[in-house]
Amino acid sequence: MAWGRVKWFSPQRGYGFVAPERGGQDVIVQMDALKRSGITELIEGQMVVYEIERDRHSGRERVLELRVQPD
Repeated sequence: MAWGRVKWFSPQRGYGFVAPERGGQDVIVQMDALKRSGITELIEGQMVVYEIERDRHSGRERVLELRVQPD
């Protein structure tokens, strides 16, 4: 599992990005990952723990599941 902070998330667009704590490329988080995790919203700057998978179509990494961490 990786740690990161929510860079931004738009429920209207259905996706956003998480910036990994250890640096590197931002990881896309889509609405379906929130639904799988039982989360209703993400707030900019919120700390999350997440699992990633490689998207079969685009080849990019994306969040598979995540948990919000208390500050």
